[in-house]
Amino acid sequence: MNVHQSLSVSRRDFLRNAIGATTSLCALRPLSAMALSGGRSQKAVIITFGGGARDDETFSVDGQQYIPNLLNTLAPQSCFFTQVINRGILGHYVATASIVTGAYETFDNFVAQPPAYPTIFEYFRKDLRRPREDAWAIAPGNLFAQMGASRNRRYGPAIGAELLLPKHLLASVLGTANVPLLDAYPNLLRGNYEQPDVANSEGVSQDHEQMERMVERLQLNSADLRARVAAMRSPDELSVYFAKHVMRTFAPSLLFLVLHDIDIAHSGAYSLYLDGIRSTDRLCAEMWREIQSNPEYKDKTSLFIMPDFGRDGDGDAGGNGFQHHRTGSASARTTWMMALGPAVRQKTVVQRPLESIDLAAAVSRVLGFDPRLMQGKPIPELMG
Repeated sequence: MNVHQSLSVSRRDFLRNAIGATTSLCALRPLSAMALSGGRSQKAVIITFGGGARDDETFSVDGQQYIPNLLNTLAPQSCFFTQVINRGILGHYVATASIVTGAYETFDNFVAQPPAYPTIFEYFRKDLRRPREDAWAIAPGNLFAQMGASRNRRYGPAIGAELLLPKHLLASVLGTANVPLLDAYPNLLRGNYEQPDVANSEGVSQDHEQMERMVERLQLNSADLRARVAAMRSPDELSVYFAKHVMRTFAPSLLFLVLHDIDIAHSGAYSLYLDGIRSTDRLCAEMWREIQSNPEYKDKTSLFIMPDFGRDGDGDAGGNGFQHHRTGSASARTTWMMALGPAVRQKTVVQRPLESIDLAAAVSRVLGFDPRLMQGKPIPELMG
């Protein structure tokens, strides 16, 4: 048994004991009537998070204390995939772009640029002729600024997603000439954890007119926003606030949310890494509660949750354990996926290996578009 399989079996056994889930190695079931309805009555929310959490701090017996919501609230309702492998570049933006396109992108992770392959947003809008406000991407900072559309000539920005960068929007709404933004909101304007030298530019370098248009469209009230952010502790809390605001304002059929708190592990502080896991666990549950309480989403929304990849193991040669994800080992490449909602199977654990780029194909089945250029494969066990 290789390390990928060992991680999968560990998660499978733990979840079966914890939630009483059945195991499906390849249990094929026909698509539901809702999933075959052409996509317009169905919605999909995708949550990924940069800086995957290892089993040691999540699905192991000792780690379960850090993920009470994922384990006790979400997993019992889900179709859980124990072995999801990222075979691409282990950088957060390029990995996220690969998830969004369903194909392994190969560009420089630290250069903001459009993906080469069409994104799920472009497929969705083109095939189903949906307006721009029906597809949104919410991402943590500058490096993700062009993930909403590809450079493919048959697709492109004209049919891409609305892209919202929460830190930039906060800076536009609440920034003043007299109070440096980072002094006023130090926790919310943190930048790229892997490049701390550029962190101070993350929250303020955005086209001002574009931000003003976004503020107007979202009907943001500066006084209300100021009161709300006063109690926020991390950039991901800000991202979830804006995600819920977008859902309540536009009710998009396709929403992609990138969380990033866990990647503070790059600082080398284990306690901050654990705080990031707890925060991510809590915010994933908060998004599910929003789906269940919002009449535009309740009973017609599939939620997908998946880390972009893992982190180095303590025994990985050349690694730094939880701190980084640079070795390319099984621990760094292997993660999991959870899917909930009326169009997917529930209370099921699937242990066969998937790839992270398969998520896009799964979303295409729920929403009803053709992912014609994707490399990812369908996931037949998923559909209820």
